[in-house]
Amino acid sequence: MKIQLQQPIKIKSMELKSVNTNMVFPTVRAAGDNRTKKPVLAGSQSEFQSEDNDIFEAEVIETPPPSQQKEKPKAFIEANTEQVTLKHLKDDCIIPVFRDNEKTVSHFEFIDSVNFVVNQCFKNETILEPDIRVSHKINGRIPSALNKKVSELEEWEKTKYYERMMFLIEVPSIADTIHGNELSLTIGGVRALNHESLFSKKSIEKFKVFIGFTNKVCTNLCVSTDGILLELRVSGLQDLIKNVYDLVGNFNMRMQLDTMREFGKYALTEHQFAQMIGKARLYQYLPADQKKEIPPLSFNDSQFNAVARDYYLDKSFCRDQKGDINLWKLFGLFTGANKSSYIDSFLGRSVNAYTFTESLLQALEHESQMSWFLS
Repeated sequence: MKIQLQQPIKIKSMELKSVNTNMVFPTVRAAGDNRTKKPVLAGSQSEFQSEDNDIFEAEVIETPPPSQQKEKPKAFIEANTEQVTLKHLKDDCIIPVFRDNEKTVSHFEFIDSVNFVVNQCFKNETILEPDIRVSHKINGRIPSALNKKVSELEEWEKTKYYERMMFLIEVPSIADTIHGNELSLTIGGVRALNHESLFSKKSIEKFKVFIGFTNKVCTNLCVSTDGILLELRVSGLQDLIKNVYDLVGNFNMRMQLDTMREFGKYALTEHQFAQMIGKARLYQYLPADQKKEIPPLSFNDSQFNAVARDYYLDKSFCRDQKGDINLWKLFGLFTGANKSSYIDSFLGRSVNAYTFTESLLQALEHESQMSWFLS
């Protein structure tokens, strides 16, 4: 046993207490010494005494300061997803095919194509590696392992691919600050094979791509209607690359930033916030003809619960001392609640959070269809 000492102990006075003679001391051996030693106090130093009555000074150990661990960054989407690498998608996953054995555009090809466009459009900027999340893994096995039990399968006998995938490519050198939150430019996309007809012959394939901003405080994704293609239909990689080029080239970065900056100039009172949450729950039960007259709201009840909870508890986007909450913070609550969405519905709700907040701003400025949520 080694005793840690920062400095020699100076003992001015000592209260004598009875000693437990049955106490068992751990044995201590010095390097290259086979003699057994027991710890004793001798004067002002912590020392060890051997059975031959030799005194050995204890070794002083410098305790290094604990290493500071970096906080793990939050995921941009949490529900039922796991993080993977681009190499994993390229080397370890099979490629689904259509009924006629024509291959789909693989997840790797999709990400690699968008990454190519980003690097071409922002050549002089800092571009991070794609952040990839997947869900709904589809397992399989090779034919020679047909009759094996699952527990007997070797790794090389297993096959897999992911039905749903989403990725982000962040450009941190293009950034702005809105109401104390740093936002960086982000490009990405979604592929959901459950929306493809794989049991038919090869046809047009569907993708979702976007360009917007990531809030560095909470990793919430901020996407506007001008920066998203929710149903991009392409026949191949060249068609995909062309459409991504067009999306990035036509994106009005300044307009979205200015609109989000405006969000902070308007606020809901506590009563208006409560009214909005209540009406939002009623919205899905409205008659179809009445619902057509009101801008859509695609969030579900559990997400409204999260918005209501974080109105009080969220460190970055909670109400102020008077109970008011500005629209920038409300937008943050909705984009935060959206993290519980599945991959295939995530982007739709991301842009819905933006349009809903934008419509609330219009309702506060003057009467509009959005007044239904606040009246």
